[in-house]
Amino acid sequence: MFGSGAVWRDNLKYTVSYPIPENEAERLNTLRGYEILDTHPEDRFDDLTKLAALICNAPISLISLVDEDRQWFKSKTGLEVCQTPREDAFCAHAILSPELFLVSDATQDPRFATNPLVLGELHVRFYAGAPLTAPNGHHLGALCVMDRVPRRLSREQQESLRILSRLVMAQVILGKNLYDLKAALKGREDLEEDIQKLIQDFLPGSQGQA
Repeated sequence: MFGSGAVWRDNLKYTVSYPIPENEAERLNTLRGYEILDTHPEDRFDDLTKLAALICNAPISLISLVDEDRQWFKSKTGLEVCQTPREDAFCAHAILSPELFLVSDATQDPRFATNPLVLGELHVRFYAGAPLTAPNGHHLGALCVMDRVPRRLSREQQESLRILSRLVMAQVILGKNLYDLKAALKGREDLEEDIQKLIQDFLPGSQGQA
């Protein structure tokens, strides 16, 4: 499912401490194609993170999008920062599979025991992340909840998180479709204005006609 943990940049090899999906280049192209990275907060996403936190009884809930070397939060509840390095991201592991990614006690998991989010003031112990899966199958990030104590989710909570992740992805797609529609309409308006200007400039007696 993922590569050796090494990436190439400018013909230099960098070893990284997180797994990389085999389709990483295509996944990043899909993510960036939605043009959602570094956009402003939106209520329609914030409502879903708040609902995830409530359903899962978790103090932290995030919509995390995993970029090349960072995870960026489109929406966040219980957290102030807007992004973290990808090497610190639990969600970097959640995008490897279509299944829910669960960590009941990060201190007992060798992948996360020395993670800054675990050892630092955030004190993360529990993580559950449902991947945000695009129609082409690429996992762009995750809707996740975190807690500061070891714990588990009930089956109902797990299924709710999966459902909410699909709703998040639907909102991402809707936003891109609306953006494209507005761009197309603007392009049509600009074309009509250009045609009208040509008529006025080159046809005698056309000035002022509809």
